[in-house]
Amino acid sequence: MDKMYENKSSREDLLKKIQELEFAAVDLNLYLDNNPRNIKAVEDYNRISEELMKLKKLYEMEYGVLTNFGYSQSKCPWSWVEDPWPWESGE
Repeated sequence: MDKMYENKSSREDLLKKIQELEFAAVDLNLYLDNNPRNIKAVEDYNRISEELMKLKKLYEMEYGVLTNFGYSQSKCPWSWVEDPWPWESGE
């Protein structure tokens, strides 16, 4: 995991890194649909996916769920509508 995120980072910085990794994962996914035997691309996809899962877990431990519909567990009380939603960053 990126050293910057082992320490407490700002919510916005963490969310931005998650968005960057999601973009890279989708981009590699599309590439691999057409180039399934590219070992380097598969390795990159797996590395990015692993880092993405770690950062999402870190974000959810600190700030609450990123997605609903069974992708993340919630603390009680239900907090999905309490905080700004991930895409409401103001950018």
